Amino acid sequence: MVAAAADLVLARGVGGTSLDDVRAGTLTSKSQLFHYFPGGKTELVLAIAELQLERVLQAQRPYLDTLDTWAAWDGWRDALLDHYSSQPHWGCPIGTLVSELTGTDPVAAAEVVGHMNRWMDHLRAGLRRMRDSGLLRADTDPDRLALAVFATVQGGLLLTHAARSPEPLSAALDAALTVLHAAAPGDELARG
Repeated sequence: MVAAAADLVLARGVGGTSLDDVRAGTLTSKSQLFHYFPGGKTELVLAIAELQLERVLQAQRPYLDTLDTWAAWDGWRDALLDHYSSQPHWGCPIGTLVSELTGTDPVAAAEVVGHMNRWMDHLRAGLRRMRDSGLLRADTDPDRLALAVFATVQGGLLLTHAARSPEPLSAALDAALTVLHAAAPGDELARG
């Protein structure tokens, strides 16, 4: 039920998808819907956000869990680009939910922002390991660098959505990796 509802919300938006639309799209009765989601639409949207996060994280694995080498970052880039290039709807479903919920349900939006932070935590953890192993300069701030990479990715996804093309995401990911390489010790820059 949640997966079908997620596809409806992705296509129509939270505001453009009613519970009746979800019932019709999932062949679910009203009593079934409220049995699983007694909190109504907000509870369903939060379940959708959790599902979308898991889909996005899974698409980046195994690289996301081992972002502590340059090869892992290259694999992550390719996996993320492949995932979003293969989707029927362009853009980030989590970022889209945050954007839409911010104006209508700030409490739900804050919870969905937590999902984005979980995604960014994987980037941060990998960058910390890279700094600790000497692949990044000792003065590198993994928190700030992870935020820069994540913001670049989200901007690329927004432009990918607008252009209906993976090219902006590809350019954003390349730029993010360029920023990461700039934080490497001098000898890494020479090796490329």
